[in-house]
Amino acid sequence: MLGGLPIAKHLHPPKHHGRLAIPLPRAGRFLCLDYACRVPARIVETSGPSETEALGAELAAALRPGDVVLVRGELGAGKTTLVRGAARALGVSDPVTSPTFAIGHRYRTDGATVSHLDLYRLAALQDEEPDLLADYLGPDRIAFVEWPHEHAPELRSARLVVTIEHADADARRIVVCSGVAA
Repeated sequence: MLGGLPIAKHLHPPKHHGRLAIPLPRAGRFLCLDYACRVPARIVETSGPSETEALGAELAAALRPGDVVLVRGELGAGKTTLVRGAARALGVSDPVTSPTFAIGHRYRTDGATVSHLDLYRLAALQDEEPDLLADYLGPDRIAFVEWPHEHAPELRSARLVVTIEHADADARRIVVCSGVAA
């Protein structure tokens, strides 16, 4: 029990995260414990890539320069698909592809630079160049970070934490948590 509410294992947890979630009185809402969310999560199920992109676009509507969005999920879960939808809604017209081998891409728009990082290949940020993220994060950028390093100080003030899980062939279960504790 935590705060009078039972702690339950999240439905369909990803294999690499033993995340716990606290069911809240409103159906379909959880408090994620791995990132100490400030507000309860929203859970959305999508049935294909176009719906995942549409959710990304919806999330982008609330983002402002300086915001960071952490995007987690297994390989092939749809992280870049969600980011593509958000980037399009923010005004990116260039192709949005996974930056796995480049570490990051930057897209210029009229409102802000949209950064898309993929930290999958990095063992730990403390072993990297200190300014590695400086070109991607900042007050004039909206950044999406796939495979975020959970304890990286640069990522502690993320506006959103999005976890995407395989639910079925093209279906995804997406948990959106607004804000993480510093």
